Amino acid sequence: MASSCFSDVDEYGFERPHDFDYETYEDFMSAYLKVLAKMAKKWAKIIGEGKSLQRSITIKKYVRKGIPGEHRGLVWLAVSGGEDMKNASPDFYQKLLQSPHNMEIAEIIKTDLPRTFPDNIFFNNTENQQHQLYNVLLAFAHQNKTVGYCQGLNYIAGLLLLVTKSEETAFWLLKVLIDKILPDYYTRTMDGLLTDIDVLAELVRIKMPDVYQHVTNLGLPWAVITTKWFVCLFAEVLPIETTLRIWDCLFYEGTKIIFRVALTLIKRNRSNLLACQDFATLAECFKEITKDSIVLRCHEFMQSIFKVPGSLPGGTIVKLRTKVTQQRSEQKQDKLGR
Repeated sequence: MASSCFSDVDEYGFERPHDFDYETYEDFMSAYLKVLAKMAKKWAKIIGEGKSLQRSITIKKYVRKGIPGEHRGLVWLAVSGGEDMKNASPDFYQKLLQSPHNMEIAEIIKTDLPRTFPDNIFFNNTENQQHQLYNVLLAFAHQNKTVGYCQGLNYIAGLLLLVTKSEETAFWLLKVLIDKILPDYYTRTMDGLLTDIDVLAELVRIKMPDVYQHVTNLGLPWAVITTKWFVCLFAEVLPIETTLRIWDCLFYEGTKIIFRVALTLIKRNRSNLLACQDFATLAECFKEITKDSIVLRCHEFMQSIFKVPGSLPGGTIVKLRTKVTQQRSEQKQDKLGR
């Protein structure tokens, strides 16, 4: 392999896979660094001049083009409503840490700590990072009894810690995600999650009926394909910088972004999916579409999610959620009536 100017560990501490395409990455970065520099100047001006980070057309446009790593925690808190939550209860996190905790949940969290980003040098080599993750997850579980702790939250909280380098910021961002942006994704019934998986299936049926019919004919449940996409918000699914660019938009625009990403991945790989002749091959193909060459080129990919799926009004998602919820309720009633 030719030598590369890039380390085998990325800026967030993740070890690059053995088959990482350094040549393609270098080509991408040579152009992307210019984009980063341009956006860094714009964000530095807004933040340096003390201008409002509250939601506006300008901020939305800047968010879609990417938030510099050093400003992500600050901007995510501001645009998501997390900052307002924090300001309303400034001592809340510290009080949670000092409160008695559910020891059963604490043990479950401890079990998941070594499984969280084993390919990350910060989680692998320092107990401090795992201890911070433990604190964030335990504090969250203590104040949200409905959710408590659910597998998948460790990846989200872990990535929030790596980005923000602050326990308290990670806690508030996790709270705004679970309480406000992703309601009922992580409850015991996971009603919100299962509903949105069905909504994605409906969107595929509307926008790509041939793919929908093919997946249905081969008997592959959409939950098998996409649960990890929704639960982990593409962490441990897509390249790290691409995931963070998705999160930039997610904190501003909400779950609509998850649907846009999912539809883009499916539509770009439509012909490959339609070529699959059996259940196993189709399942493997869905794993492979997250390795599509464009996902490494995060700036190009993020531009594509606002073009490839076509129009996706929030009202459409609301209507589909209502439709799916009603269907799920009727199915439950049918089962009870048997």
